[in-house]
Amino acid sequence: MKKLFALSIAALAVSACMLVSAGADDLIKVGIVNNPPSESGYREANVKDFESVFTEENGYDAKTYYSIKNDEQLAAAQGFITDGVDYLLISAAETTGWDEVLQSAQEAGIGVFLFDRMIDCDEELYTAAVVSDMRQEGETAVAWLEGLGLDSYNIIHIQGVMGSDAQIGRSDPLDEKCKAEDNWKLVVEQTASWDEAEAKAITESVINSGEAFNIIYAENDGMAKGAVAALDDHGISHGVDKDVIVMGFDCNKWALRELLAGNWNYDGQCSPFQAQVISDLIKSGEAPAEKKIISVEKGFDATTITEEDVDTYGLGE
Repeated sequence: MKKLFALSIAALAVSACMLVSAGADDLIKVGIVNNPPSESGYREANVKDFESVFTEENGYDAKTYYSIKNDEQLAAAQGFITDGVDYLLISAAETTGWDEVLQSAQEAGIGVFLFDRMIDCDEELYTAAVVSDMRQEGETAVAWLEGLGLDSYNIIHIQGVMGSDAQIGRSDPLDEKCKAEDNWKLVVEQTASWDEAEAKAITESVINSGEAFNIIYAENDGMAKGAVAALDDHGISHGVDKDVIVMGFDCNKWALRELLAGNWNYDGQCSPFQAQVISDLIKSGEAPAEKKIISVEKGFDATTITEEDVDTYGLGE
């Protein structure tokens, strides 16, 4: 038997369907805790998705707080709870530290939806998680890399914000492979916190050290772009049948065009579109059959990607 997952959800569902003469008191109050759109092209698309769905026209009074710092996100979430929102939507900067806030939300009868990223907590503390399988993204990328059958894998691994679900999921499969195989080596493994300029600096430091490498494994497209800028500055070729293999994640349209041109080699998809799924769950008034709702994603190879792929799966312009 399906159960209601928030106090007065039936009343909220009815009011959401009768907005012709609805006033502010009839709107569903939502507090959204997210990373800032400047973080990446993926995040910009994610933010726009939520802004387009959680509107007054759609029956919501939505407030959003942006930060890549976990402590600031926690404080914002607690503030939304104090304000008496009906729902709390969270894309956590880090996977840990959320238990107390989520328990407070539960005690206040506030429905909690995770999106984009998981949190390490008891699943009873949230209504549903509409997320990407970040580990699957990492496993798909590493399997693609293994399939190249190289004699040696000398990798510059540029990580996202440490402790985030995306960083952990994209890092762990690569780390495990490097520990298991003698011909897989991490030349450097360092965080650039999703920042393009930091990624360029990391790559430049390796180039200046003179240590050999043949792979850039960057955990988002922006950091891959920064790494490639460093390669270009030093006249190092990259892409299909070139000196350095370039890998990114998120499938920004401009990044997929780099694959199409043969300048990059691989890009892992990460879907930013979760808002409508969450809105549908809220307005249904019913608990989902599964706690975790996972976006189906794929990886793209420069040798097989098509213009149609770019148009269909690319984010942004």
